[in-house]
Amino acid sequence: MERLADRVILVWGFKRSLLAVFAGAFAVLALPPFGFFAAMFLSFTLLVWLIDGAAASPESSLVGRLWPAFTVGWLFGFGYFVAGLWWLAHALLVDSDEFAWALPLAILGLPACLAIFYGLATALARIFWSDGLGRIAALAAAFGLLEWLRSTILTGFPWNAVGYGMMPVPLMMQSAHVVGAMGVTALAVFVFSAPALAGTRQGALPGIALAVVLFGAHLGYGAYALYLAPRPQPLPEDKRPVVRLVQPDIDQAAKMDNDADRNAIFETHLKLSAAAPQNGGRKPDIIVWPETSIPFILTDNQDALTRIADTLDDNQILIAGAVRAEEMGPGTPVRYYNSIYVIDGRGQIIAASDKVHLVPFGEYLPFEDLLTEFGIQNVVEIPGGFSAAATRHLLALPGGLNLYPLICYEIIFPGEMTGDIKDANALLNITNDAWFGITPGPYQHFQQARVRAIETGLPLIRDANNGISALVNAHGEIIAGLDLGESGFIDATVDGLGNGFGTTFPHQTYFWLIEALLILIALISRAGFISGLN
Repeated sequence: MERLADRVILVWGFKRSLLAVFAGAFAVLALPPFGFFAAMFLSFTLLVWLIDGAAASPESSLVGRLWPAFTVGWLFGFGYFVAGLWWLAHALLVDSDEFAWALPLAILGLPACLAIFYGLATALARIFWSDGLGRIAALAAAFGLLEWLRSTILTGFPWNAVGYGMMPVPLMMQSAHVVGAMGVTALAVFVFSAPALAGTRQGALPGIALAVVLFGAHLGYGAYALYLAPRPQPLPEDKRPVVRLVQPDIDQAAKMDNDADRNAIFETHLKLSAAAPQNGGRKPDIIVWPETSIPFILTDNQDALTRIADTLDDNQILIAGAVRAEEMGPGTPVRYYNSIYVIDGRGQIIAASDKVHLVPFGEYLPFEDLLTEFGIQNVVEIPGGFSAAATRHLLALPGGLNLYPLICYEIIFPGEMTGDIKDANALLNITNDAWFGITPGPYQHFQQARVRAIETGLPLIRDANNGISALVNAHGEIIAGLDLGESGFIDATVDGLGNGFGTTFPHQTYFWLIEALLILIALISRAGFISGLN
């Protein structure tokens, strides 16, 4: 182990750069659809050793001394984000004639920008670097901080935060209920980096022991939450609402084709909604359609509302994604919103909520006045793009069920779980991952949605155009679902009573406490106050 560490520390030039990129790319095997979490042990061990060897001249300025560490982190991040996000380019191929030119930006440009966060993390860690276990504490704290910044700066994009590599299955997801995904991320980097101590000896015994304790606590809490913790008494089966998830698997190119038969798309959804229950079960009480499933402005189409009313029984509810148009007055452009409608059996819209957190370059164009001069436009063809709602509205359904609505990638943001969520019985996530085809993207999206259910202690109702659609309990376990690329529907009951812990943990507080403790360990180690840490 020491000989391998020495070789990595001393590697230089092109081989060093290639090894850093490889380490980042290899870590993606820990993410869906692979879930091989052990990959990150190798990746972060290599990263620690590469930072060990990231030396600069003592006469260099502060920036000069940190630049080698920044470069290592940036290359690691570039490999990680190229391997983990290449599938974003698939969205540009839906209308390749218009957007093929942007493929390099999606495959290489975005990862190059996101990798800056990891470069800053390794540079920051280098400031607190030492010979002992304090250096992996510094790296964990720095990654935790920069992943948190990545989730907030410029509207944020926390996709594939490192902590998700430590949460491939429900047993390993439960810690998110206590410390949140960001807390798991900081602790995961410490655990993943611990094997590096065996290669350099200093601080190996206490560092690896602490990592083993943390990993054991992670698994132990998961086992407790899933198998030992008391759960609320569920409602009788006949009292639970039956939810039907409709997954039509409409090709995205057809949805965007102005000449497409929009009525045929609409009828496909209606047909799946009206189908008899499978295996002689109860009729669904709630039917859910995916994001933008209604292919026209619903409020301008009374015939569509009539068809919905004809399809639904009097006591059934339809929840559907649609584009909502809002007239602002004469001479003022129409505003468009990515919305959710709740429609009753009489064809009346009884509740609605608009998307708050929009996708840049997908649903709106940042710096629109400037970029449009260069011919850059949104991927989604809406005049002027979508408008963002000021607030999120809880969807109150007949019968007392309150749903917290999250459209598409809103569910990847832990910070969106605020406000009325305390009054919600379940999370509702509708999405259209058909943009990304049969790629890792929809699997990654689904994993992050499951973690939100665990964090909030609420079950999840998730409906996607081409998958993955599922009912997920408050422990992240799949009750029923349809896989990626399947067409059809699934009926199942959802209890909506939470996970039974009886506590909403202050994730942000715990995250900053974890950060403070990691920094304290790094400072103590660097100062050499405790010899065993060095």
